[in-house]
Amino acid sequence: MPEPRQGFRRLRRRTVSDTVGQPPTRTAVRNAKIVALPVAYAARRAGGPVQRALGKSAREVELDIQARTAQHMFEVLGELKGCAAKFGQILALYELALPPALGEPYREALSKLQDSAPAMLPATVSAAMAASLGPDWRDRFEEFDLRASAAASVGQVHRARWHDGRTVAVKLMYPGAREAVHSDLEQLRRLAPIGTVFAPGMDMRAAAEAFSECISAELDYTAEAANQRAFHTEYADDPDFFVPELIHQQGDVLISEWVDGIPLTRVIESGAQEERNRVGILVLRFVMSSFARTGLLYTDPHPGNFRVMRDGRIGVVDYGACSAIPPEFPAVVGDIGEAALNGTDADLESSLRRHGFVAPERDFDIAALVELIDPIRELFLEPVVHITMRWLRARVLHATQPTLSNVGRQLKSPPEYTPIGRTILSTAGVLCQLGVQGRLRDELTAPLPDLAAAVERYQLGEGPSTVVMLHDRRRRTAVRGASSSATPAPTASSGPYISR
Repeated sequence: MPEPRQGFRRLRRRTVSDTVGQPPTRTAVRNAKIVALPVAYAARRAGGPVQRALGKSAREVELDIQARTAQHMFEVLGELKGCAAKFGQILALYELALPPALGEPYREALSKLQDSAPAMLPATVSAAMAASLGPDWRDRFEEFDLRASAAASVGQVHRARWHDGRTVAVKLMYPGAREAVHSDLEQLRRLAPIGTVFAPGMDMRAAAEAFSECISAELDYTAEAANQRAFHTEYADDPDFFVPELIHQQGDVLISEWVDGIPLTRVIESGAQEERNRVGILVLRFVMSSFARTGLLYTDPHPGNFRVMRDGRIGVVDYGACSAIPPEFPAVVGDIGEAALNGTDADLESSLRRHGFVAPERDFDIAALVELIDPIRELFLEPVVHITMRWLRARVLHATQPTLSNVGRQLKSPPEYTPIGRTILSTAGVLCQLGVQGRLRDELTAPLPDLAAAVERYQLGEGPSTVVMLHDRRRRTAVRGASSSATPAPTASSGPYISR
């Protein structure tokens, strides 16, 4: 957890000035702020022809619209917090995949989002604690810092000393946040069309619906407490990871052991490459092992939830976003992996259709998909790889090309796999920010025995004949050549650096 702010502040009585300093929760106020976003976006679009008439190029106008929309969106979402801020975090993942020059407006706006939300003032904190723990809540603590030590999407974290002397982290939900989030979700569904600023060509309405379902689940602190207990029990005495003990949960208050350590963000910014590799491998190991060991997938692996402790372990906090894995998932991954590594293009298409990723009646460009996933498949074929932001940008830009021929438009995903997709994207973002070099294949296949078996068969040369593979490769090359004049595909140099 973050370092305390100059020790503990003594508890004090409420004053008139303490009634301010918390995010707006009244529905009318929040709705007005959110509704202003698409209105402003439409106004910018309408002003585009005027700017072009004044001599600006279409590209300059588009970049200006993107920059101003990003700035406005992140400012509003940061002020509102709740699911709105979480939505901003997810949009920030797309910023990571943009070329540096184009991503700068998003990066600047995101930094303001992270700092812009007002913290609850002391009297508001006291009232919120009393609402969940009762009027005598102070008696449970030896000390309690009324100033927030960290912010959460629907609340904030305070450092305190429990009545038995242990230092604890107290996660407290904002008053009225639950109602505000439900209202926000309704409005964000209407905001979906302007999401094309961040991901042209994506079905943003479907993405917003899936996002809404995920966020609703994070409002239940009782469920979060149960998740944390399950992880703490499973990872007790683990040599690599520390899961803080859940000490008490009641109402909208959740109390856990305090975790001291270096924030992962600091390792990303200034860590030595050896440490970045070690920490990145451990983050991947935790995410991949979570569902095999607990039956729950840790679906919120962003840098703010990890601490590098003095003994080298990784401390992991925040268990609000944990999802049960569909029981058939390991077998599905194994079947698709077998087709992708050891089968023909036709085998892969058949597997995707069989498991619901392509509609039975829909035409499907399997050659385009294989071209798209070739760099990802390399992660499973080589023992050591080095993935970077350049690699991630190439993957995202290729997958989100705003063309009708984009094979991504032909794919669909079963709804129960939505949390898995979120986890994959978030974990990839962390690893690429760290620029990890290591044995990723071992971590990716460890909890998936069917996939591990498919990789082993590939290594033993038990896949399709060389003639069939060569035919498929030539066909994909021809398709790439025919389409290159319309939209250049990422080059081979954009792939992962391979160490054999």
